[in-house]
Amino acid sequence: MRIVCTQAPARAMGWLGAHRAGVCPTDDATKASRRETARRTEPRRVTLMNQTEGHHMPSTQDIAVVRDLAAEVAEIAALPVQEEKRVLWRKLNGLKPQRPMVMMDQFCWNEMNIGDELTLRCADPACRGYENMLRQVLYQWRHCRVDMVIEPFIRVPRAIHGLGVGVRAREEIAVLDPTNSVVGHLFLNQFQTDEDLEKIQMPKVFEDRADTERRMSVAHELFDGILGIRAEGADLNLSLWDPISTWMSVQDVVYALADKPDYMHRLVGRLTDAYVSMLDQLEEQGLLCGVQSLIHCTGAWTDELPAPGFDPARPRLKDLWGMGLAQMFSTVSPRMFKDFEVDYVSRYFSRFGLVYYGCCDPLDGKMKEVRMIPNVRKVSMSPWVNQEKGAREIGSDFVFSRKPNPAFLAWDPFNPQAVKEDLELTRDICADHGCPLELILKDISTIRYEPERLSIWNDIAMEVVGA
Repeated sequence: MRIVCTQAPARAMGWLGAHRAGVCPTDDATKASRRETARRTEPRRVTLMNQTEGHHMPSTQDIAVVRDLAAEVAEIAALPVQEEKRVLWRKLNGLKPQRPMVMMDQFCWNEMNIGDELTLRCADPACRGYENMLRQVLYQWRHCRVDMVIEPFIRVPRAIHGLGVGVRAREEIAVLDPTNSVVGHLFLNQFQTDEDLEKIQMPKVFEDRADTERRMSVAHELFDGILGIRAEGADLNLSLWDPISTWMSVQDVVYALADKPDYMHRLVGRLTDAYVSMLDQLEEQGLLCGVQSLIHCTGAWTDELPAPGFDPARPRLKDLWGMGLAQMFSTVSPRMFKDFEVDYVSRYFSRFGLVYYGCCDPLDGKMKEVRMIPNVRKVSMSPWVNQEKGAREIGSDFVFSRKPNPAFLAWDPFNPQAVKEDLELTRDICADHGCPLELILKDISTIRYEPERLSIWNDIAMEVVGA
């Protein structure tokens, strides 16, 4: 399970793009005023908090760095183009798109620091985390914004505990590029006996309110007068089989599904029970996230959420998007997909307002089963699908959430014409079948240390969708 983190720009800023052509610059007087506000506010609460808890105090220079970056973000967030893009996302998510939408996410940031745009200057850990987030947001806005929207607030994660189920992966890793977080994994099987099933524990969710207040105090001191601040609850990836594959290995899971189906039903059933318990507790305690800007790297803006009766202080599952996937089920049959995935995830997705389903798993041959999952609105169409078949199955009932192959950015030499032809093929197939379309470039493991490839992909994609 993962929870929203302030150091992940897409989550904390709630961004998702705006195209260069739509930029309407803020007047110079407003820019100067915001930057002056950022410099002048005295960091009393941060100083007090750090003295009280024994941490070293952030320097005046660190705080100035963060506030100056926040002022730049605030200027961009105030541009009219941000609401224009929200409107376009609402239309797409309502299945009445004005045009296809485009998003880029999950970058290989280690290869992109040209000209020191991403070089961190803060020493304090809290300031350094915020600085990293803000620099990444500004970098993407300048170089590859596609249809991102930058929100005028920061999401600060509440100190929520008990979101795990007591099992962690045991693994060996292989590293090709020590600067890259993408590594190879060899997972060791921890589930072979009946006793092993007891390793999955029922969550006991609680919030450390003092820690939440500390986090909010830091955020207020850094961002007051510049960006809004929101305490953010849990926004969860509810995949069942991604974690199970890290506890057993994909190979051992596939064998066990065939050799020990009753055992695997007990395993996934117990994990589902844990998820349901976790969601119950989060909802009862008012610890769910607020209205989302993003769902699985795509725009989440919609006129359908939150549901009637929404209380911002106590969000409900029916106010939110849910997200699920079963990537390791790429090679299983549709029947096995239904028996071991659809029947279980339906227990909790029935409670959400809308659902994004899928990731790298090719779902073109499993749409009959995907339709059985409650509240699905977007369906991932990975690089490994038959697009014609997928579009025929999706029609106008769901958003065709296409994942263009990031390998186009890794080849030498880089071939922009191949990128264009690939995106045009998707656009034309979806147009033929009436599919609402979004293009989501993600899982970008390498660009061969040539970040200009991202800018070129940005321009090609926006041309292809008619932006």
